[in-house]
Amino acid sequence: MERRLLVVFALTFLVIMLFQPLLKKYGPQPPAKQESAGQPGAAVPTQNPTQPTQVSTANGGIAPASAPLQATTESETVIENNLYRIVFTNRGGRVKSWVLKRYTDDKGGPLELVNTAAAEKYGYPLMLWTYDETLRNKLNSVLYVANSTGATAPAEIAFAYDDGDVSVRKSYKFDRDSYVVGVRTSVTVKGAQATAFPMWPAGFGGDTTGPQYATGQIVYQYDSKVERLPIKKISGGGTLPGPFHWAGVLDQYFAAVFLPQDPQNAAMVTLHNALEIPHGGSDTKQMDKVDVLGAAVGSLKGSTDVRLYVGPKALSDLESVAVPGITGAEPDLRAIIDFGWLGIIARPLFLWLKWMYNHIVPNWGWAILLQTLVINLALLPLRLSQMKSMLKMQRVAPQIKSIQEKYKKYSLRDPKKAEMNEEISALYKKEGVNPAGGCLPLVIQMPFLFAYYKMLNVAMDLRHAPWMWVHDLSAPDPWHILPVAIIVTMLIMQRMTPQAGMDPAQQKMMNIMMPGMLGLMSWNLPAGLGLYWSAGQLIGIVQQSVMNRTALGREMREMMEKRARKKEK
Repeated sequence: MERRLLVVFALTFLVIMLFQPLLKKYGPQPPAKQESAGQPGAAVPTQNPTQPTQVSTANGGIAPASAPLQATTESETVIENNLYRIVFTNRGGRVKSWVLKRYTDDKGGPLELVNTAAAEKYGYPLMLWTYDETLRNKLNSVLYVANSTGATAPAEIAFAYDDGDVSVRKSYKFDRDSYVVGVRTSVTVKGAQATAFPMWPAGFGGDTTGPQYATGQIVYQYDSKVERLPIKKISGGGTLPGPFHWAGVLDQYFAAVFLPQDPQNAAMVTLHNALEIPHGGSDTKQMDKVDVLGAAVGSLKGSTDVRLYVGPKALSDLESVAVPGITGAEPDLRAIIDFGWLGIIARPLFLWLKWMYNHIVPNWGWAILLQTLVINLALLPLRLSQMKSMLKMQRVAPQIKSIQEKYKKYSLRDPKKAEMNEEISALYKKEGVNPAGGCLPLVIQMPFLFAYYKMLNVAMDLRHAPWMWVHDLSAPDPWHILPVAIIVTMLIMQRMTPQAGMDPAQQKMMNIMMPGMLGLMSWNLPAGLGLYWSAGQLIGIVQQSVMNRTALGREMREMMEKRARKKEK
């Protein structure tokens, strides 16, 4: 009986196997499966792209689906507010164009902050940086599913991609009147969180010449410590671990810095690449090789949540961006502007200049001239003090020379030399002469002048600001009138100013060499600096002319002429 059952089962199985081809060919066909979003010709899913694709389970619940989440065609989304217009593409979920509405480029057109030539080679803004180059290339080239809440800020846009192995979520949030964009990114590979940083990889579109590229820096701040890395200290692909409150890349006038929500676990990857550009920014066959800087910032522990400031290095805009957690310094982005080690002087100077522009004369060139006049009038007492000290030194010069002649036979190591110094000190005390009196006013003036120099060099407001024949006070004088004026006024000033204690032959040589050297230095300086410098020299000539007509000035000149006649004999 059991043997018969086994035979029946075997024959039944054999019949089923033999009839399978016939059933597939002539039997009823199952319904066709719907195409997934990842297959050619498939429709883009309409669900929120920041959520995984979902399907119903047998008990009516919702469970994640394994179907791919990706678009089939490339599309663009425009987001704008009063300050910028940003064009996103779903290829890589990144920025294609970032235009600042209130600024223009060197040709007068809209200012495009995306450096297209560099971006095509090294990446566009808000691409993702990963240490795995294969994964990086994939994340930045696939087509994401895009979803936005509108074209005008406040708005949000999200991008999503999932192929079963790699899952990516990117979202951006925009405010109405702010240069700050909220950025959130998350990448998982086979269920494990991957390190992926949003980046600004390839400089700024406003840079067109070698000197403009040369102003690039990587900068970051944690509490009161601000680090500025020049080009030569930046390695491509190097990682700088945090903590920092903000970090990013900047040039002379614009910045793209990330503000991590978790400063303690933040890190930055520095990007340094080379690019060839037309010489002088013009259409010529001669090419210049320049350095292009970028930065990628994110969290080392999973998904990244940062704010991104992309905009001008304008003090008012930077101070409006709050950076919670900073101690020992102002909790905002003002440290992006480098006023130098004399910032305590330079920053008030700039605020004063801006006040003059806003309340007295609505032109930056005339405001500089007005401020230069006030500064030189304020320094007039120092000029008088310097002149008086020089006159006193002239009066005692013969006695000092007599003392030096008495001890000239002794070497510097001889104890007798100490007696010479004691005699000279006693003479200074008796005549009320301060040896440093002639230099002290100049020492006081120099930090002030260096601070003004630095302030004008970083003042965003002078960019493309016109004055008379100068169309841009932040660029060199196109006709070089101001550098020539510096040379001429310095020559006149040198001849008018009494120079106590200097040999006439040396004086003649210095009167030619110094103006020539400083004139060459000022040849390609920003016109705003040249205007300040030449105007200061012109005001100084007027002041010196008046002082030379005083009793003090006449006595000084008589003594110097008398000394010159003795030298000739």
